[in-house]
Amino acid sequence: MATISVLIIARNEEKNISDCLDSVKNFADEIIVIDDFSTDRTVEICKNHGAKIFQRALEGNFGAQKNFAIEQASCDWIFIIDADERATPELAAEIKKIVAEDNKKFAWKCARLSCFFGKYLRHGGWFPDYVTRLLPRIGTSVQGLVHEKIIHSCVEKKISTDKYLIHHTYRNWENYFSKMNNYSALMAKKMHDEGKTANFLDIIGRPCWAFLRMYILRGGFLDGLLGFVMAAFNSVYVMQKYVKLYYLGK
Repeated sequence: MATISVLIIARNEEKNISDCLDSVKNFADEIIVIDDFSTDRTVEICKNHGAKIFQRALEGNFGAQKNFAIEQASCDWIFIIDADERATPELAAEIKKIVAEDNKKFAWKCARLSCFFGKYLRHGGWFPDYVTRLLPRIGTSVQGLVHEKIIHSCVEKKISTDKYLIHHTYRNWENYFSKMNNYSALMAKKMHDEGKTANFLDIIGRPCWAFLRMYILRGGFLDGLLGFVMAAFNSVYVMQKYVKLYYLGK
């Protein structure tokens, strides 16, 4: 019978990791956690859940960290999940069914429902927010520093939106702005390494378009005040990214 390895990369996730591990325990044959030398109770909690722990420095390269996780896996299939995500019981049951069928022709995309400060966002492009997470282990790799791309030769299929991941993205505003600053720097570096540049029109126009697309075209206004706030802050993130790219080019 086919087996599945659940892969998690983590750093200082003691507030999240237990719920994440509980959400996958009913279908995981092994759980592998790649820990970026956490200074809290993350490793202890993972050990108490029976996970295999490997410590390795992230160094801003999420793709390399996930490739390392794949290399440690021993099962037929892999399921990639972040520490701040949870598989719903419906998704867990569907994953178990897919792995039992063991058709390695397919890779599977999961819908993801984001929760910001206790409120779920279903508009503005936040849902279904499909991400490729369930794949045959052999032939799968990850590319990119951040917002990585899963490399495989399978046909991608989508799991229905009533079976999804819950994404607890930010614990507080300080955590949000810290991630915004970090991700915008990593994305600017990635774009710079690809030979891309930015100009004044990028810095002005792209944030405006990002707000318009999220808040108006994708219906972010239907999520009330938080929908407006997240669209506005997303435009700030886009501006940060292109400002940093502009100065990297200098």
